[in-house]
Amino acid sequence: MVNKLLLPQEIETFYVIPTLRRYLALNLLQQGMSQKTIALILGVQSAAISQYRSTKRGHKVEFDARILDEIKASASRITNHFTYLQETQRLLAVIRQTNTLCHIHKQFSSVPNDCIPERIGCDRVAKGGCVW
Repeated sequence: MVNKLLLPQEIETFYVIPTLRRYLALNLLQQGMSQKTIALILGVQSAAISQYRSTKRGHKVEFDARILDEIKASASRITNHFTYLQETQRLLAVIRQTNTLCHIHKQFSSVPNDCIPERIGCDRVAKGGCVW
């Protein structure tokens, strides 16, 4: 644990999303998609995909089997930027709703002992969203 209080959104930004990208990239590679195509879809450099493979990037969080299964399911639906955005948002919602975010938050931040996701609101999924 760190002596700094981070917001749940900061945990998502600094730890969860990079790890999601890593697992999505690895699953897409396993499905036979090229490194270059994956980089284009995820909006990263091709070198980032290499770093995901070698655990130099996106390796600070370990997801449980349930989240890994969700990531694998999401990877099978990703074909372009739009589906990548959709699936990332779906995965973030699952991570919040299952209190996985809460467990990760406690690993990387000085979370108050009386922190309850329902009281703080970090279990909620935003209503609405982008209109494409």
